[in-house]
Amino acid sequence: AVNKMDLVDYRESVFAAIAEEFTAYATELGVPEVTAIPISALAGDNVVEPSATMDWYGGPTVLEHLETVPVTHDLSHCHARLPVQYVIRPQTAEHPDYRGYAGQIAAGSFRVGEAVTVLPSGRGSRISAIDLLGEPVDVAWTTQSVTVLLEDDIDISRGDLIVPTKDAPPTTQDVEATVCHVADQPLTVGHRVLLKHGTRTVKAIVKDIPSRLTLDDLSLHPHPGQLAANDIGRVKIRTAEPLPVDSYADSRRTGSFILIDPNDGTTLTAGMVGESFASPEPVRDEAEDDGWDF
Repeated sequence: AVNKMDLVDYRESVFAAIAEEFTAYATELGVPEVTAIPISALAGDNVVEPSATMDWYGGPTVLEHLETVPVTHDLSHCHARLPVQYVIRPQTAEHPDYRGYAGQIAAGSFRVGEAVTVLPSGRGSRISAIDLLGEPVDVAWTTQSVTVLLEDDIDISRGDLIVPTKDAPPTTQDVEATVCHVADQPLTVGHRVLLKHGTRTVKAIVKDIPSRLTLDDLSLHPHPGQLAANDIGRVKIRTAEPLPVDSYADSRRTGSFILIDPNDGTTLTAGMVGESFASPEPVRDEAEDDGWDF
């Protein structure tokens, strides 16, 4: 919303220059589309009703745009992912052999008979049944909380990820990501943390901070050594166990993580896996500290 158009006599040329500059900035951030609306909040121009003083503008008002623009990320078309939250084994007379894997589908859909793989173990099976609210269903999709039963008895626990065999993400112990540091305590190279990805939490070390982003011009400050509160930058993290991570660009649910202080449980950093507008510098290969060898 380009505000205060009344201060420049509602000139189209001023609006066009601001919109062009902002669109160029947003494009560097990876924003695919920008809607620019010239307004005067003081006079109400293009806020709710179309402006009579800017007849050169034929787009929506702010209210019209807010009421019609899509604001959700369509997870139903993302790679199917089910983070296991709980293993259900009632072992009752009614259900003597029941072994279900419960969780909320993070993305995509699952159906009975589908071949699936459990990560990070890599063991495979097929879905024999899906229970939704106590009733069997043939298919379930993103945001639904379900219990999945498999044809084979596999050692599965909280933190594992059930995925379609034909669309399984790679597992890795080296995570590169764009992060926003939110804690007062700086994030430094060598920092020992806990990394929470989905329903799984593992030990990790910050191996490198290749760059910090300067928001004014989107330039990169290479190898700053640390990220302070509200800094955005690139990091490389080594985890104690393999993690099945997606790129954040492909799936927000399984491409995101948080870093946690292992001493008091404070959230330190929010991360998005994969490439972004802030391309990483070459990562240094530094020796790991004693006591955290993995």
